[in-house]
Amino acid sequence: MAVASFVNDKRDAPAVESITGRTRLFAVLGDPVAQVMAPAMMNRLFRERGVDAALIPVEVSPGDLAAVVEGLKRIGNLDGFLVTVPHKLAVCRHADRLSEAARLAGSVNAMRREADGSWSGDNFDGAGFVRGLLGAGHAIAGKRLTLVGAGGAGVAIAAAVLQAGASTVSVVDIDPARAEALAGRLGERWPGLARAASSLDPASDVVVNATPLGLREDDPLPFALDGLRAEAIVADIIMKPAQTRLLREAAARGLRTHPGLPMLNEQIPLYREFFRIP
Repeated sequence: MAVASFVNDKRDAPAVESITGRTRLFAVLGDPVAQVMAPAMMNRLFRERGVDAALIPVEVSPGDLAAVVEGLKRIGNLDGFLVTVPHKLAVCRHADRLSEAARLAGSVNAMRREADGSWSGDNFDGAGFVRGLLGAGHAIAGKRLTLVGAGGAGVAIAAAVLQAGASTVSVVDIDPARAEALAGRLGERWPGLARAASSLDPASDVVVNATPLGLREDDPLPFALDGLRAEAIVADIIMKPAQTRLLREAAARGLRTHPGLPMLNEQIPLYREFFRIP
């Protein structure tokens, strides 16, 4: 069954009677967390694979994050958790080891308990975004990208597109120091290909919204669409709503668009492998 078909299935919520005393637990941490689609998709995956496990959403504020993460790590039948906005950068410090992708990004979106009780962190946002963009028929190699938002997902995407052969990545963030820090870190691996910017590069082939702006209908646009090339692709990593205001307005101008859901769809097989689901 295609991963994308998980989303609209009426059986997404796990049946209460399926929870047993042997059920293994997973969580997804965020603030807010009501919009996350991972519980529906992962719980469907557990059922399809015959795994006695359940993933639940956990809403936690930044001030309580450390206490919650350390508490979850002490739950004996909790095998891992996913991380969403705004916690991906902060959770890094709670991992005993990080994958190369997580180290490059400086953020994690998945944590796994190892057999010895230690915790490994990884980040699949970048790989999911790249796979989703390529799967939609959009090229990355040799293309110029502008990334708006250097948070936990943005840093992973910036690293992944450079790894996929992007010619340049311009990083725009409301905090210029954060954009500079990301560009500097990427520059150590890909000299001259990443730079911090104060505005969109009008020559961009792909412009990515990696900010939370768009989760609510009354959010302002994360960036102005004026001046973009007619051939440019406007991508959003927000998954719910599927068509954000940014994507609707870009499409109305005749620009090509790419929604956020493919990034999550492409991550599900990676989560399955990471959490060692049969």
